[in-house]
Amino acid sequence: MKYLHLVVSNLFRKKTRTALTAGSFAVALFLFGILSAVDGAFQQGVDVAGVDRLVVLNRVSIIQPLPLAYRDRIARIPGVSKVTFANWFGGVYQDERNFFPQFAVDRESYREMYPEFIVPDDQWQAFLADKEGAVVGEALAERFKWKLGDRIPIKGAIFPGSWEFNIRGIYRGRRPQDDTTQFWFRWDYFDERKTFTKGVVGWYVIRIANPDDAVRLVKVIDEQFANSPTETKTDTEKAFAASFVKQMGNIQLLIMSVGSVVFFTLLLVTGHRGPRAHARAGGPEGGRLPRRLRAGAGHRGDDGGGGGRRRRRAGAGKALHAARRSHRRPDAVLLRLAAVDRHRLRPGAGRRPGGRHPPGAVGEPAARGRRAQADLTWPSRSSTTSGASARGGRPPS
Repeated sequence: MKYLHLVVSNLFRKKTRTALTAGSFAVALFLFGILSAVDGAFQQGVDVAGVDRLVVLNRVSIIQPLPLAYRDRIARIPGVSKVTFANWFGGVYQDERNFFPQFAVDRESYREMYPEFIVPDDQWQAFLADKEGAVVGEALAERFKWKLGDRIPIKGAIFPGSWEFNIRGIYRGRRPQDDTTQFWFRWDYFDERKTFTKGVVGWYVIRIANPDDAVRLVKVIDEQFANSPTETKTDTEKAFAASFVKQMGNIQLLIMSVGSVVFFTLLLVTGHRGPRAHARAGGPEGGRLPRRLRAGAGHRGDDGGGGGRRRRRAGAGKALHAARRSHRRPDAVLLRLAAVDRHRLRPGAGRRPGGRHPPGAVGEPAARGRRAQADLTWPSRSSTTSGASARGGRPPS
């Protein structure tokens, strides 16, 4: 914590640089969070897919329909216990931003195919009795504040016209991850009102008696409709949900890309600031002391007298004060440097046995001042220790 003020001072020394760096990290983390939430929402459908359900699509594309007559042929295949179908509607409620999935479903078998969606019996019977009836999820009803008996107008996008439905039921999920944002209405009403492609469905959903037979049944179903005008592509419900997610793009790749950008940006920022900061501070990478500290060290013009000692002490104090204010060195290094300088300023410090003065000591002739000035470099631990040993004490810390 003793270097906290240095960190804060360096952060606010160039406010534009700090703001841009923080802003880049904030944008990257925001994108990472948004993409993670979107990916989790899409993967939720994959996680809750039934292991005993298969989905039969048109081999050409998911938007191409299948004949209604395929239902009975699929139901006669050994190992198939139940068949239902649905169709995507794609309407707009009030505004295009109010998106939610809308399906025209088979009123006789759709509820039995998805036991994880719970609809009260009286509400389901009201749905069967009303051709314009609809069943909505509890999350969707809460979003738009719908309740039983409300009449909901939806504008057709794929199938033109103004469609109106009466809410006859609200379903809930058995598990927290079950999707309760769907809107169901009757396929017979849908097929009666649309003006083209009558007698076709979007896809079939099949329940199989034994999940271990899924691979065999996928092959059998596709072979049965091979070389027909409308060939099929059968897959498990989990694989179907995963392929539907891939149509929205490779979200996981985007998440990894954003995370990599954040990581390498952090490496570049820290790696770029470290050596340059040491060099400007005059540290081991910088080689020599800052100009103000060298100028104020007081070794220039040393005449060995008392006036020279006073000038050197004053110069060292001013240099220490200037270096502290510039925050170019940690306080511990500055204090160590000051201790070394004070030792050199002591009369007779480091005097050799023959009476000669070492370079930089008090009493050294002025002619040797230039050599002492050139020798004024970053103090090492060994020099500090030797200086302290000359005084007979512990090295400063």
